[in-house]
Amino acid sequence: MSGMIFDIQRFAIHDGPGIRTNVFLKGCPLRCWWCQNPEGISPKPQIMYFEYKCLHCHLCVDVCPLQAIRIDKGDVHIIDRELCDACGKCSDNCPSNALKLVGREYSVEEVMEEIRKDVTFFDSSGGGVTFTGGEPFFQPLFLKGLLEACKAEGIHTVVETSGFVSREILRKLMQYIDLFYHDIKLFDDESSSLYTGVPSKPILDNMRFLSESKRNMVIRFPVIPTITDTEENIRGIAGFLSTLRVEEIHLLPFHDVAEKYARLGMPYKMRVHEAPSRERLKEIKEVFEGIGLKVVLYG
Repeated sequence: MSGMIFDIQRFAIHDGPGIRTNVFLKGCPLRCWWCQNPEGISPKPQIMYFEYKCLHCHLCVDVCPLQAIRIDKGDVHIIDRELCDACGKCSDNCPSNALKLVGREYSVEEVMEEIRKDVTFFDSSGGGVTFTGGEPFFQPLFLKGLLEACKAEGIHTVVETSGFVSREILRKLMQYIDLFYHDIKLFDDESSSLYTGVPSKPILDNMRFLSESKRNMVIRFPVIPTITDTEENIRGIAGFLSTLRVEEIHLLPFHDVAEKYARLGMPYKMRVHEAPSRERLKEIKEVFEGIGLKVVLYG
């Protein structure tokens, strides 16, 4: 059993209780305009180019077997993303790590070897493993293998999800998940389809299903100026959450990540580049507190 991972972060403290190891699975069915991890959208490996690290030695051009890298006027590196197959030879030979291969195949056991390094910290802090992404449910068989392995070793599991997943997969895997970190972005179907690429109804239905199944769930709400922070959207979400078995919501203020998209050669649709004001965050916090939720505000 194997799957595509684009990062493993140790000693994380914001993605579940205690000290955690975060495992980032690659691939996502959503196309959120503001996605903070665009390297997790595609299910395939990709090359990231960090221009500020580049020594302009041109070794990458020499070693690329497909001639997918060329040097333009002004010594600018151009990567032909259609031609590049992310073999990794350019990143392997880059002396300054200006080129980075994002995403590689891991077996369940290889991931578990990394996780086991932190078991002592899990035990002392009440921590565990958080599977995030991308969308972890995008690789359901691999995720199931990882969750089963963690449960067999008594490791606490969190899955951070958009909720856009088939009910069949959710029903099969939820028994292995101790805590869901469940995103909610847009209440209205039309707005959700525009800004995330998928309708909101299947996501809301899955949230209700998890609530009725008495699964532990923390809600995560990205505060995106002019998109998710409208009065209509916030009131709609608050009204919906008031009907569920949830006690806590995390507010995640927007941060501009245009540079990440540029490094991946991906288009960035966001027109707003400023974070929400402290005043607006306070107003939103008060709305959710008004329905009895504990509100955690991230910076």
